Amino acid sequence: MAAARVAMWVACVLAMAAACQGRLRVGYYKRKCAPAEYVVRAVVGNAVRKNPGVGAGIVRMFFHDCFVQGCDASVLLDPTPANPQPEKLGPPNFPSLRGFEVIDAAKAAVEKACPGVVSCADIIAFAARDASFFLSGGGISYRIPAGRLDGRVSLANETLAFLPPPVFNLTQLVASFQAKGLDADDMVTLSGAHTIGRSHCSSFTDRLSPPSDMDPGLAAALRSKCPASPNFTDDPTVAQDVVTPDRMDRQYYRNVLDRKVLFDSDAALLASRPTAAMVARNAAARGRWERRFARAMVKMGGIEVKTAANGEIRRMCRVVN
Repeated sequence: MAAARVAMWVACVLAMAAACQGRLRVGYYKRKCAPAEYVVRAVVGNAVRKNPGVGAGIVRMFFHDCFVQGCDASVLLDPTPANPQPEKLGPPNFPSLRGFEVIDAAKAAVEKACPGVVSCADIIAFAARDASFFLSGGGISYRIPAGRLDGRVSLANETLAFLPPPVFNLTQLVASFQAKGLDADDMVTLSGAHTIGRSHCSSFTDRLSPPSDMDPGLAAALRSKCPASPNFTDDPTVAQDVVTPDRMDRQYYRNVLDRKVLFDSDAALLASRPTAAMVARNAAARGRWERRFARAMVKMGGIEVKTAANGEIRRMCRVVN
């Protein structure tokens, strides 16, 4: 038993303690790099004030990072001759995912303050939290544990395997989230991120022609903006929330109830009594969704955290060391 405990202790040291077996902690950089979280927040705040859509992209980036290879910044890796198809070129990410330049700027600023200390994975987690804070007018505020390491593996085909597409039905959505340790309540809560951002017409044009469960007025408005058959060169974007497009709030759930949402996966939240009740509660209670969203983001941030055996702290977020 003593030998086993020693072996476990050694393994934890090698995994930088906080990252060992996925254990993270709030204030991880307090002694290692005290300015880290403040630096990231300043960079993100400046970017969101200039363009709220970038903030929406960063929140989405965190989700897309965590669901593929875990929360390890694998979504940031650029193509190389050895790996010409990383995650960022997968169909769910390219060309729609954005905010990479903000993460680059945050990493550069943190490296200037504390070289080689803060992982890109933690920077994404901090940036998503901060973007949520600014986009919600301070309504979404939480502390997120840190100590993640950056992954070395990034494969475009895994984005199709693990990221739930907008055509998923409720059963498929629940299974997709359960595979990552998240439950149906987490799924409904995190779907609320569709209260911000924009979507390409190709993601929902199948819902615009009758018969459709989409609100007829919204369907007509979208048909006037979207080509009948979008393609790579003709695929405009529209706001995901037509009421408060640049603010993170509970309006998304009101839109779901009014059938004024874009995706099959949004409409699917009404397909069962339990999830429909979750939608109704989030729509009705001021501040309820914001609090639950904060908890769900923290929970999601613990997915498949890397250890020293399969992770590192990248000097630059776009390339492995």
